[in-house]
Amino acid sequence: MLIHLFATPMKYQPFSFNRISNLSPSLTPIIKNWGFFSVLLLLFWSCENKASSSQKKTHPNKAQEVIDKAIIAHGQHLFENATLSFLFRDKQYSTRRSDVKYIYTRSFKDGFALIEDMLINSTDFSRKKNGVSIEIEKEWADKYSKSINSVLYFFQLPYLLNDPAVKKTYQGIKQIKDKNYNQIKVSFQVENGGDDFNDEYLYWINVNNFEIDYFAYNYITDGGGVRFRSAINKRRVDGLLIQDYINYAPKNKKTPLSDLINLFEKGALIERSRIVNSEISLIPNN
Repeated sequence: MLIHLFATPMKYQPFSFNRISNLSPSLTPIIKNWGFFSVLLLLFWSCENKASSSQKKTHPNKAQEVIDKAIIAHGQHLFENATLSFLFRDKQYSTRRSDVKYIYTRSFKDGFALIEDMLINSTDFSRKKNGVSIEIEKEWADKYSKSINSVLYFFQLPYLLNDPAVKKTYQGIKQIKDKNYNQIKVSFQVENGGDDFNDEYLYWINVNNFEIDYFAYNYITDGGGVRFRSAINKRRVDGLLIQDYINYAPKNKKTPLSDLINLFEKGALIERSRIVNSEISLIPNN
């Protein structure tokens, strides 16, 4: 019986909605519509997949793309193999970069004495007084190093946002005073992130010219707090976009960074200081 059953060729029966409706009339509209819905779902999935693939191809790393364009817009690609110098609060600062190291310097008058500080690769600090090297205790050397690093770090933004320890996250478009900005969050890896690796930053970079008009950050040193900076007095010097800043703080030092831009637009931030740089020059290394 089984041999006879499988030996007999089965006659092909074309699919028919009528045959199924004979079994259960109530299933007819469901089955007829199922084919239509299946086609729609397949088309939707295909479009979504293509859009996703296209987006990944166009923006493999949106945050990195924005930062790279900002560095070019600020002219800071010119920092490579060049010496930058500027005056800030009666102290002369400079940074000299090469392929293997960078050197930070600071010089100023202390009474009748000329003080010259040097910091190599952010770790090796030395000081001269009237041209003569003097010994500095480690505690004070660390404090002087941090103060030099702080000034030169902010001056070299966004260039230093491509440091290997930097973690960048794109957070979409934010409208500020009727202009659109790319919002970028920056944090730091523990390894090579420095003493302030816990600090976090938010940058608002204009979607059209890729200039940083605003940024905010938190910090844990000196009791901790948050700050918001707004760029002013923009000008070009030796191909660099130079910006001064108004430095603001909220009333509550625990205010989340994401709230600062709204407080700024409402005029609810307190001006703490102004960051003004002068006598700027950029000279290529020989």
